[in-house]
Amino acid sequence: MKKHLNSDEDMMREALRLAKRSKGETSPNPMVGAVLVSRGKIIGRGWHRRAGLEHAEINAISNAHRLGHSTRNATMYVTLEPCSTTGLTPPCTKAILDAGIGRVVFSATDPNPKHAGAASRLLKRKGVKVDHSLLSDKSSELNFAFNHWITTGMPFVTVKAAMTLDGKIASVTGESKWITGPLARREGMKLRHEGDAILVGVNTILSDDPSLTLRDILRPKPEWRGPDLRRIVLDPRARTPLDAKVLNDRLGSKTTVIVSPDAPIKRLAKLQEKCIVMICPVYKNKFNLKSLLKKLGKQNVTNLLVEGGGETNAAFIESGLVNRITFFYAPKILGGREARTGVAGEGLPLNSGFLLKKIRWRNLGSDLMLTARVTRA
Repeated sequence: MKKHLNSDEDMMREALRLAKRSKGETSPNPMVGAVLVSRGKIIGRGWHRRAGLEHAEINAISNAHRLGHSTRNATMYVTLEPCSTTGLTPPCTKAILDAGIGRVVFSATDPNPKHAGAASRLLKRKGVKVDHSLLSDKSSELNFAFNHWITTGMPFVTVKAAMTLDGKIASVTGESKWITGPLARREGMKLRHEGDAILVGVNTILSDDPSLTLRDILRPKPEWRGPDLRRIVLDPRARTPLDAKVLNDRLGSKTTVIVSPDAPIKRLAKLQEKCIVMICPVYKNKFNLKSLLKKLGKQNVTNLLVEGGGETNAAFIESGLVNRITFFYAPKILGGREARTGVAGEGLPLNSGFLLKKIRWRNLGSDLMLTARVTRA
């Protein structure tokens, strides 16, 4: 039996459900859903499909009008405070006022300090009743990467690895396909879909020659799709082979290779003919990863997936720049002193203050998936 939606909370949950329909497509915008209600019944639904297209509020109003409903004195439930400034699209507050909506209930306040509360104040001045903070924790969690990017200027960083129970990402002979099963690999693809960019170290390119593409994910029709997944390679000495897969598929020219200021000039010239080359400062013989993240943030990378290998994963962890880890564990033990591990590097002291919270375990067939947020004591 279909549940009857009648409370404010029910309506907001419906708006949250709609927002999720565009997961992985809206960057650098947030996911937003909206519901229009009149006399206790939903008369319009909408969600933001991708950056540059209409916002959720506009789509909900248009949906109601197409269905022949009047929006006069209706209540709008929206998961994020409506925009009040002109960007790629007109402000949603104007559309709300033009539609004669009498009440607006939004979940999360705009995370941008420059705009937070602006819509609420404007609508109230115009006589619209405004309520907020309903299920705000769920709305904020939905847009965790966007919120982090807006407040820090850097992408939200997830380190992902698939390994054996003893932490190996490959055998001593270099075999790595496949450590985990199909269910775990599908979850890994979902992480790629939700991200703006995937980053690996040059050793991964040299040993595995991966495609680093998005596969087996159902996406909306092309006009509703967000930007293609960007591939980034950390390569201080410009060793990426010119015949590497990431440089030679349809998106090869958009691949970004990060090099150090003293990378060989001849290699740089050849790479620049194939892809984007970005120079990143080095500190104590290591990339200044914070500087890199700030550059990527300015390029609208809001959500970065780091897939290693072990040295690259460790570099981000040791720099204190990781926001989340997602580790997949297969019920296997490989051993081997020289076998690659999921996290290598110099290592952290036991009391380093690197702590995990919001820990979640999932069974994926015979594999385990660990997801946790990173915090510092």
